[in-house]
Amino acid sequence: MNKPAALPRASVLITGAAQVLTCAADAPDLVGCIPGGEVALAGDTVLAVGSPHELRQRVALDGARVVPAHGGIVLPGFVDSHTHLVFAGSRVAEYSGRLRGESAAALAARGVPSGIRGTARLVREAGRRQLEDEARERLAHMLACGTTTVEAKSGYGLSTAQEIRILEVQAALAASQPVRVVSTLLAAHEFPEGVPREEYLREIVEDIIPVVARQRLAVFNDVYCDEGYYTVTESRRVLEAGLQHGLKAKIHTDAYSHIGGAALAAELRVVSADHLNHASDRDLAALRDAGVTGVVMPALDFAVAHPKPTPARRMLDLGLAVALATDMCPGCWLEAMSFVIQLACRHYAFRPEEALRAATLGGARALDLHERIGSLEPGKQADIAIFDLPSYEDLAYRFGRARARTVLRAGEVVHEGAAP
Repeated sequence: MNKPAALPRASVLITGAAQVLTCAADAPDLVGCIPGGEVALAGDTVLAVGSPHELRQRVALDGARVVPAHGGIVLPGFVDSHTHLVFAGSRVAEYSGRLRGESAAALAARGVPSGIRGTARLVREAGRRQLEDEARERLAHMLACGTTTVEAKSGYGLSTAQEIRILEVQAALAASQPVRVVSTLLAAHEFPEGVPREEYLREIVEDIIPVVARQRLAVFNDVYCDEGYYTVTESRRVLEAGLQHGLKAKIHTDAYSHIGGAALAAELRVVSADHLNHASDRDLAALRDAGVTGVVMPALDFAVAHPKPTPARRMLDLGLAVALATDMCPGCWLEAMSFVIQLACRHYAFRPEEALRAATLGGARALDLHERIGSLEPGKQADIAIFDLPSYEDLAYRFGRARARTVLRAGEVVHEGAAP
C-alpha cells in the first residue's frame, strides 16, 4: 500500500481573522472574501489560503509560528503604483497660499517654492542624507498604513546629475528598509529653467536614459505629456528611447488637457497611463484593448480641487484595468492608501470591493508585478496587511483609521502595533 504523500509544511499561520481577502484575479466578488479564513506561509511565499478546515486538509501546521489577526481583516499589502517619493522640504507655503486665494504670481513675488521647478530647486539645495532621511520617514508611515510596495519616480532633478542622484537615493532605500521600492525615471517631468527645450530633450534621450539603463537604476521610464509640458511628439521620443534601452514605459497624461497622450499610450502599449482626467471613452477603450492599466489618484484631484476629476467610474464600466495610487508628492502629501480607497468610493463612485482590488492587484498590474504580488494566492510573495476592522467595507467607511495592526513583507513581520 502506498503511503500518503506528506503535506507541505507551513512556517507561519495567520489565524483568527474575521475575513481574509485574497483579491485573486478570478474572484467573483473581486476581493475573494473568506469569512474566518486563514493564510499559511512557507518562507516568503503564500502556501495556502482557505477556511481552517481546508487548510488542515492541505498543509501541515504543526510547528508553524502563529500570527494572530485578532478578529480583523487580512489582505494583500497595498501596492502604491504612483508616487514622487524623494523630494526635499515641503510646499506647504504654496498650498496654504492657494487656500487663501493667492495667485501663482503673488506666490512667486514672495519667493515661495511652487510647482515642479520649485521642488527641483529645493532638491538641488539638499544633501543626499536629507533626501534619504525624509523619504525613509515617508516610507515608514506608508508601511505602517499597510503599503508593502511603492513605485517611486525621479523628476525633481531636471538634469543628468540630479536625476541620477534621486534614483541612487531610491536604490539605497530599496536596499535598507522593508518596503519594496520600484524606481521610475521621470526626467521628462518638466523643462529646467534657462535650458533650451531641445537641449534638455537631447540630454534625456542621449545622456540620462542610457546611463540610468546601464546602471539599472530604474525599471520604468515616464513622461508628463500634457499642455505646457511635453507634447505628444516629444513624449514619443522620450518613451521610445527608454524602450530601446530596456526601460518599460509609463505616461502621465490628460491631467489638464487632451492633446493625444492616451492615444500614444495605447499605441506604445505602455504599462500604465496615469491621471487621464480628460481622456475620452474612445481613449479609454483603446487603452483597455492595448492592455494598459489606468492609474487614478483621487487624493490628487482632492488636493488641487481639480475641476474635472478623473472618469474612474467610466474606466471600470468600460472594462479598463484600474489601479489606485496616492500620488505622494509635495502637492499631494498622502501616505495612507486607506484614504485613497475612501475618496475613490465617495468621489469616483467605486464600490468598496472595486477600490480594494484597485489598491492591491490593480497596483501590481500597473507595475507589471501582478504575477508576484497584489493578491494572496499560493506561490505569490507573502506581502500581507492586517487591520483592526471587522470587514473590508470598513476600509471605505471608517475615516482616519489608517494604521495596520500587523504588516508582513516577504513572510516576515515588519510592522506591529495596534491601531490607535
